[in-house]
Amino acid sequence: MTDRRFFRARPVMALALLAGAAPLAHAALPQGTSAPSFNAPASLGGKEFQFSLADALKQGPVVLYFYPAAFTRGCTIEAHDFAEAMPQYQALGATVVGVSMDGIAKLDKFSVSDCRSKFAVAADPDGKITRSYDAKMPIMNMATRVSYVIAPSGKVAFSYAAMSPDEHVAKTLAAVKALKSAP
Repeated sequence: MTDRRFFRARPVMALALLAGAAPLAHAALPQGTSAPSFNAPASLGGKEFQFSLADALKQGPVVLYFYPAAFTRGCTIEAHDFAEAMPQYQALGATVVGVSMDGIAKLDKFSVSDCRSKFAVAADPDGKITRSYDAKMPIMNMATRVSYVIAPSGKVAFSYAAMSPDEHVAKTLAAVKALKSAP
């Protein structure tokens, strides 16, 4: 007698193995590391512009979060969470920018619908930025879910990696608050 549940579960298990499920929960840029500088096409409220990390850091800390793909379930949840928290980030002088390996045309739409025109999302279709932050999924051509808080000095003040979108906003907001209250 064959258990049909095994055959239904096989594609899911195979995808998890291909994605390297265990190694996804790490952020290789530890606290104190210099954050790689970058410029990228970005969209805020469907309006394209050139995002510069160096320019954003002149205004205050930057919350830089990597996510797998626009319009997927977890990424939509995370974008909604960041959008809701934007007044708190802004009160602390922080800039939030999401980065994925999606093209800018897709992010123009995502920035309006899921980001609710509250923060920018940057396109990294060749994965150069994603790799420099050690946020690329093994094998798959997409980013893993990693969030960084970068101090105005350009140093990584905090990093958090988890495929679940649930804690990224709470943890980065706490890190920005701690950064702002540090002497």
